Order: sequence, then C-alpha cells, then structure tokens
Amino acid sequence: MSDVVILHNPRCSKSRDTLALLTERGIKPTVVDYLNDPPDAVELERILEMLGLAPRELMRRNEAEYRALGLDDERLGHAELIEAMRAHPRLIERPIVVANGKAAIGRPPESVLDIL
Repeated sequence: MSDVVILHNPRCSKSRDTLALLTERGIKPTVVDYLNDPPDAVELERILEMLGLAPRELMRRNEAEYRALGLDDERLGHAELIEAMRAHPRLIERPIVVANGKAAIGRPPESVLDIL
C-alpha cells in the first residue's frame, strides 16, 4: 500500500474519529495539521481532482471566513477559491485522507475505507 496521508484537525471529532479508524486498522498515516501547515495551490488542485470536486464543494460554507470573504459570490473563479482555501485553511472540509492515488473526505469516517 502506498503512503496514507490525513489532513487532520485535532479539534474536529470527525477528524479524530477518522484518524482512530485508520490506526485501529494498523495504518500509520502521515498526519498533516493542515491549519498550521496548509496545502499549497498545487496540492489543493491535486486533491480536488482526486475527489472530483470543484473548489467551492470542498469549502466549509458555514465558517465565518466564508461569509466574511464573500466566497458565496458566484463570480469568483476557480483560482480565487483555491487561493482563499490556501490563505484560510479553516475553509477546507475535513478530514481528507489521501491514499493509493485517491482521496476521500472522512464524513462519515468510514468513507475513507474505500480508497485504502
């Protein structure tokens, strides 16, 4: 199996549950605290491609930053939304697990099992 990476927020229960699910199965993922070490634009593009999502679909629309930055404006383009996630990583849905050239969002945590 290739390396497994989890974009993790230790304060998020779904993120903690997903990490626990992986470790219970004997998987020792590389844990990336994406709030302190956010993915760059290239990595975000790669994750979006693996997920088959547009940038806005990966955003946490209930976060205060989403409203404050006016990210619901449909005139904003792909690159602008990527930059917003890079600059404000709290906007990125969590957790994201990357393994075997695929990615999954751990909501529910069991959804990541499909890519392992």
